[in-house]
Amino acid sequence: MWGEAVTRGMSDILASFYLLLFKNLFMTAHATVAIILARGGSKGIPDKNLLNFAGKPLVAWSILQARAAKAIDRVFVSSDSPAILGVATEYGALPIRRPDELSSDTASSEAALMHALDAIAKERGADPEPIVFLQATSPLREPADIDGAVATFHSQGADSLFSDAVLDDLCAWHEEDGVLKGKTFDPFNRGRRQDRKPLYLENGSIYVFMPALLRKTGNRLGGKIARYTMDYWKSFEIDTLENAELCEYYFRKYLLPYWQACDPYAKTGIPAFKPDLIVFDFDGVMTDNRVLVLQDGTEAVLANRADGWGVGQLRQAGLRQIILSTETNPVISARAKKLGLEVLQGSGDKAHDLTAFCQSHDVALERVLYVGNDVNDLDAMRLVGLPVAPADAHPAVLALAKHVTRARGGEGVIKELSEWLLAHASN
Repeated sequence: MWGEAVTRGMSDILASFYLLLFKNLFMTAHATVAIILARGGSKGIPDKNLLNFAGKPLVAWSILQARAAKAIDRVFVSSDSPAILGVATEYGALPIRRPDELSSDTASSEAALMHALDAIAKERGADPEPIVFLQATSPLREPADIDGAVATFHSQGADSLFSDAVLDDLCAWHEEDGVLKGKTFDPFNRGRRQDRKPLYLENGSIYVFMPALLRKTGNRLGGKIARYTMDYWKSFEIDTLENAELCEYYFRKYLLPYWQACDPYAKTGIPAFKPDLIVFDFDGVMTDNRVLVLQDGTEAVLANRADGWGVGQLRQAGLRQIILSTETNPVISARAKKLGLEVLQGSGDKAHDLTAFCQSHDVALERVLYVGNDVNDLDAMRLVGLPVAPADAHPAVLALAKHVTRARGGEGVIKELSEWLLAHASN
């Protein structure tokens, strides 16, 4: 029964609940399910799948990515670890208790996949198709990658698919009988890089296959094989602490802003935040951080008209707003005058100047929303109730921010913020 497959020691009541839930979920004839394998043991990094990665257990990110993908109907996590199965349940996946003999260092992924497939088919009465297999230690993927892989699988009429990265300039050598030889190119007739045939790196992030293929061949790949190409930086996976640091850097830089924007209040713990003061940095928030220097030394910047609309909407809602900038360029005061905003320019210490302003205007720092993009904003952002960052902010600012806009600096950050803030304040 399903209760046996979920976890040992689970109560009969809870097991019955999962059995009922499971049967109700799988009424469709051709459901596409994602399976994530996440065993408890790991020699390189103890409890690797529970590693705190960008604020969540590592395995949680693959679950969230699969659940956000439109192509996936249900997500399963197979593990021998009660702790991992608990995380799976917490983040919305269905847990499958994997036997110890399929959780050792020598056990194959195919054997664990077969066990999971059998558990699913036993309760559903048939195999789902296709299966999407996600590697938990490859967190550098987007829901759109999963959808793209499934769409490619179907459009090409494939039996199996792997995600890849294109290697168009890989000069690999090998040694044969003590002699070095070119493996991927002719070192004595190199030619131009763009004339070499590309190679495809199986990056281990996403696999799509028909259950019949796995049952017949014991392999996730076979028959007509397709590939789905991802950016090269998404190919890094976690097997050492050094790899984990590298992956987290890319995750925070490119992927974390999406998740923070999707569920900003999950991080703030504030159900509806109506600030008493909104503080905007100028460069990198109202502009794209570039400057046009004219022949006479005059500087000019490009501002987004949509932000003027956003400022107006916030003003109509009765929200006080100011600009706080380290710059002394008169273009800032000119833009502030145009928008009808108070401006504090030439700040050498934003945290100090913000604190002084709030004290003189009887505003509590925890009631301040601060929009900043660079390291000189960090100290001030740590003081306030709701630090906000544009999507292209410095990684340290992104990590601190409780809300990240989808817009980049100069591309309508304030307009987006006004819509988001007023929508949540009215809930």
